[in-house]
This record gives sequence, C-alpha cells and structure tokens, in this order.
Amino acid sequence: MDCPACQNAMITVELQDVETDYCTECGGIWLDSGELELLFGNQEYAKQVINSFKLAEKCSEKKRKCPICDKKMLKIIAGCGSAPLIDKCKKSHGLWFDKSELNQLFDTVQLDADNKIKDLLTKVFSDS
Repeated sequence: MDCPACQNAMITVELQDVETDYCTECGGIWLDSGELELLFGNQEYAKQVINSFKLAEKCSEKKRKCPICDKKMLKIIAGCGSAPLIDKCKKSHGLWFDKSELNQLFDTVQLDADNKIKDLLTKVFSDS
C-alpha cells in the first residue's frame, strides 16, 4: 500500500494485535476501518469518540487520496480543543494520521489513562 501523503510504500506494524500501515518516510499511519476502535480497547467509548469527529468545513490543507479506493478523503476534526485534523475515507475504508496525529488524538480524548498506548506509539514510531 502506498502512503497517501508522500506516495512511498508503507510497512505493516502490529500494535496491540492491530495491524497498522506505517510510512517510514513521512511518519504517517493508516488505520483500516475498525482498527482505531480496537486500539482504544473500549468499544463503546471508542464509538462515542469517533461519533464526535466533525467534518472540517473550511480547510486549506491538501486533501489526500484513500490508499484503498484512491478517492479524495474528508478532512475531519478528531475531538475537541487542540484536536488533530485527520483524513477519513468517504467510503469508510479507514483513517489517515499524519506524523504524531494519532498521539495527539489519544492526548485529546484522554482515553489512555495509564499512557500504555501512547507510550507504545512513541516507542514504535519514534524518530530515533
């Protein structure tokens, strides 16, 4: 699968028994539909968080193409406050997180009280 941001080939990395696609060039992460819920670990709360995502009405950020269907994705505000702006496939194939946006999402929703997922993301996807 090619990266929606820089078009380089992505690698598959397993996080908490969830296979994610990771771009070693730009640091972006692709989650197939349902994988974000699995990372959250709490299905009901995950659904509430995902249902709180809002369409970014006016956005100057370039729209990326879904790596599955090749259609332009929607820009979504993932959470509230300093929530990251992520990309969501219109056909629900998955979500694209630019570098560190997945960490920002876990910070924003404060779902990971013990920081286990955030620590894992930092360890696996760190620059060093």
